Amino acid sequence: MAGQKAKAGAAFLLADGLVVVAVLWALFHVRNGGALGGTGRPLVPDLLIFSAIVQIGLKVAVGLYPGYGALPEARLRHNALAWLGAGMIATIAGLGLAGAGLAAIALLWACLGVVGLLQASAAMVVRRLLRANGLPGLPVRVVGETEAVEELAKRLTDDPGIGFVPVHEEDAPHYAVLWAATALPDRQQLEALSAGGREVILVSDLPKLPLSGVSPNRHGGDLGLRLVRARPCGLPDPLKRLTDLCLVVPLLVLAAPVVLLGALLVRLADPGPAFYVQPREGQGGRRIGILKLRTMYLDSEQMLSDLLERNPEARAEWAEHFKLRRDPRVLPFIGHFLRASSIDELPQLWNVLRGEMSLVGPRPFPEYHLEAMPPAFRARRAMVVPGLTGLWQISERGSADLATAQALDDHYISVRSFWGDLSILLRTLPAVIGRRGAF
Repeated sequence: MAGQKAKAGAAFLLADGLVVVAVLWALFHVRNGGALGGTGRPLVPDLLIFSAIVQIGLKVAVGLYPGYGALPEARLRHNALAWLGAGMIATIAGLGLAGAGLAAIALLWACLGVVGLLQASAAMVVRRLLRANGLPGLPVRVVGETEAVEELAKRLTDDPGIGFVPVHEEDAPHYAVLWAATALPDRQQLEALSAGGREVILVSDLPKLPLSGVSPNRHGGDLGLRLVRARPCGLPDPLKRLTDLCLVVPLLVLAAPVVLLGALLVRLADPGPAFYVQPREGQGGRRIGILKLRTMYLDSEQMLSDLLERNPEARAEWAEHFKLRRDPRVLPFIGHFLRASSIDELPQLWNVLRGEMSLVGPRPFPEYHLEAMPPAFRARRAMVVPGLTGLWQISERGSADLATAQALDDHYISVRSFWGDLSILLRTLPAVIGRRGAF
């Protein structure tokens, strides 16, 4: 279904590009059409190409390729604003940088108008061709109140431009679930509807179909509000991976002297290896070995076992947080400093470089921590790449109990995005400096 959406988007993009090429071809064959502006170079075609690139970029940004889920008035508004924005940028560039005259700018806007009309016509042809080739749109299930479901299914069938095709079999593959009812689904219903990574859309008020009391105009003209956004499971986000690779190499160079100094101080405090590899669970449930600076005595496991056996307060604290505020296993001074400053985690930049971790994501927990989580949530965490930092690190850190850590991870997995990851990354350093919840 994601492939179907990509094919449809590529078809609309190709149609827009061919229209621009056709207008350029005509422009070059119109007498003096391209040489306006006082120079020998055809200025108007250059400006038209520039504005077409800007327009296509703007349409990509607002999701018009293929624009599924948007009502006709929303598609019209997005297309018009994309061309107006591109035209204004090209006009400013032409007047300010290329020395274009008013005649050249007038011709440019005339060409933009022709291109806009031709692109609208081409989009209609593309929709017909897609339907003729078995790609009428994304299959969706419509659920909710019986009368509303029937009315909405009829609307989707009558307006194929929306790009949603209702399927009636419950077990038929479908991209999204449209909730057509006057009341919101409860938490259990929402989890069931979104099972398998499907998108859930709360349908807004439509003509002859008042539902939620929310007008589509209040949220951009889409068919409804997205309660759950569809995400591919188990696949790395290419933009996220590219960001990791661009950042991790310079971060490794900057962190190397700090890590080496920390390793030297660990060796002085307690002779033995300064680094250790701890097996943890990565994406898809596979085992990964995360690299850390050692902050505890070499016999820390036996020390913990002895402490929990004889100290009920420590046992209760460990059961709730899987951490101890006053942990006798931690090396004096240097161990506490490395943990509070999170310098002991910096060697995991190597795991990020290897693709086993990301800069941002749910932390990869030890096995004993994961065993305390419900199996369903553990499987949900395994859908995404674990991270060096995450929502838990910038908010609660060590002070979060198991329920809070689970809630933070669940929220991150539900709403993760490129901009959300960037925000978490930028807030990590202030969180580390503030040392909130660090021990």
